[in-house]
Amino acid sequence: MRHPSTDLRGLPTDRDAGPFDPPRAITRLRETRPVSPLVFPDGHEGWVVTGHEAVRSLLADRRFSSRLDIGPLHEAIEIPGMPVATEPSPQVPGLFIAMDPPDHTRLRRRLTGAFTVRRMRLLTEQIDAVVEDRLDAMARLVPPVDLVGEFALPVPSLVICALLGVPYDDRDHFQTHSARFLDTGLTVEEKIESYLALTGYLRELVTRKRADPADDILSDLARQDDLEIEELTGVAFLLLLAGHETTANMLGLGTLALLEHPDQLADLRADPELMPGAVEELLRYLSIADLFYRYTTEDVDLGGETIPAGSTVVVSLLAANRDPLRFTDPDTLDIRRNARGQLSFGHGVHQCLGQQLARTEMRAGFTGLFRRFPDLRLAVDVAEVPLRTNMRLYGVHSLPVTWHQVLGPDGVRGPVDQ
Repeated sequence: MRHPSTDLRGLPTDRDAGPFDPPRAITRLRETRPVSPLVFPDGHEGWVVTGHEAVRSLLADRRFSSRLDIGPLHEAIEIPGMPVATEPSPQVPGLFIAMDPPDHTRLRRRLTGAFTVRRMRLLTEQIDAVVEDRLDAMARLVPPVDLVGEFALPVPSLVICALLGVPYDDRDHFQTHSARFLDTGLTVEEKIESYLALTGYLRELVTRKRADPADDILSDLARQDDLEIEELTGVAFLLLLAGHETTANMLGLGTLALLEHPDQLADLRADPELMPGAVEELLRYLSIADLFYRYTTEDVDLGGETIPAGSTVVVSLLAANRDPLRFTDPDTLDIRRNARGQLSFGHGVHQCLGQQLARTEMRAGFTGLFRRFPDLRLAVDVAEVPLRTNMRLYGVHSLPVTWHQVLGPDGVRGPVDQ
């Protein structure tokens, strides 16, 4: 069965509507045909889904498989966080994000107890301490400084390392290879090199934890003898990669968004109780993890279209989170908005396992940053901020900021007053 004809060749990714907005072509597509045929660069036909209702329905429908090993042959497409594939990829042990139930369920159940709301509440004090420590260090520097390098990246890295039991002294190794693995501008060989470097490091780590477990999540998993070392390595890879890259990009890009919307930032500073809702709105507005892939295991009717079995389907969470049929005036950042229903953490069985951790880190990070640096501002023109348009996770490569006043943790003027 052939798909309906389409003029869409390749997926538009150029941020031509602004640094925070979907590509104009994606917005037009959502308005005219939210479930639309698409021709991939290699010429094979698939689909792209951009409407909120259709995306939410798809993510909850198990007929849309996450398995990379059942995708169409010869699909020269790029899977988020995976090397470019020219044929179906074999299942990677432990990489449960690319599995369907029951394999996905078996592994995910081992981790649900680690990322509960209760455990995140217990972690809040530790996260607050990490945030304040990094802000103290930043306050001792002479501005301008790079907020990504000094704050946005270290905070989630320190937290996930403590949670998983990964030595923070090894951060240069895993941060460098994580970034290379997510860089769409590198060759397949370069990505595989970084992937193997990361998994080799983690394989040694979980092997040591199996022999000598400590009080951390990877040790808890390593105590379970029915999990093979390769499975533990795959799980550790997912948790480490997602645990620091996603929140780091939200802290960096979220700070830029608030600085570029001074009215919203002023409201947030005036009423810190708005922070939980502001985080949800920033998640919706920015949608840093945008594109995901699924494969139909049978014919599926979605949004008035019939998607044949064996189709490759691209999902745009950014487009869905900007759907005016779900959110009023969706291209406006409104920290007072009820952003319930935003899909940045996904939906269905693959909904983000660490979402409560991410929320806790963002609330603490933004609260501390804008309290301690009440006149924080960009040190360069916004057009000079280097955007991560070459990465699978959107954000900023660096964010030069400056300030005149620094407050201590207690709200009193600190020792630095530039």
